[in-house]
Amino acid sequence: MTVPPLILASASPARAAMLRGAGLTFEIDPADVDERALRDHLVADGASISDIAGALAEFKAATVARRHPDALVIGADQLLVLGHEIFEKSSSTRSARETLQRLRGKTHELVSAVALVQGDNLLWAHTDEARLTMRAFSDAYLEDYLERDDSGLTESVGAYRLEGPGAQLFERIEGDYFTVLGLPLLPLLDVLRQAGVLQP
Repeated sequence: MTVPPLILASASPARAAMLRGAGLTFEIDPADVDERALRDHLVADGASISDIAGALAEFKAATVARRHPDALVIGADQLLVLGHEIFEKSSSTRSARETLQRLRGKTHELVSAVALVQGDNLLWAHTDEARLTMRAFSDAYLEDYLERDDSGLTESVGAYRLEGPGAQLFERIEGDYFTVLGLPLLPLLDVLRQAGVLQP
């Protein structure tokens, strides 16, 4: 049995690191799609946060699968939600500060979705959610954090990385660690074993 190539349809360093750490061999071909337009359309239609994340993950995978019809393509998406508001990635230290000030002392949700597509077929999809409560950190700590972790401020939607100094921002985390990082890894590995990509 010939194992099809595996492609990650994401430019996320965290997702690539997770897959490499799990021992997977894969290529990277970012989908480069207009996520905002699709997300806004789904929001206007009243879709749930879980459905929006799932649709975005599938759309990314399907876009790349059209370029590589024989490959197994992994698409992923993550949304940060506070109340009914979906947050955007920070574009600067200033906007990261504003995001963290709004999240401080509150509980937000991270909804992470993954989809596996081959050719025109959605083979599998999964969505998971984690709840994260930030502690009421001081303004002095916030400024110190912004100086120390500047490389991660614009890479993640919440302007934090749990695998770095961002762990100090929190008092409680409920949910899967990999889901927080942006990819429900364990269910994906199980499906890849079933597909013959990994040994059972």
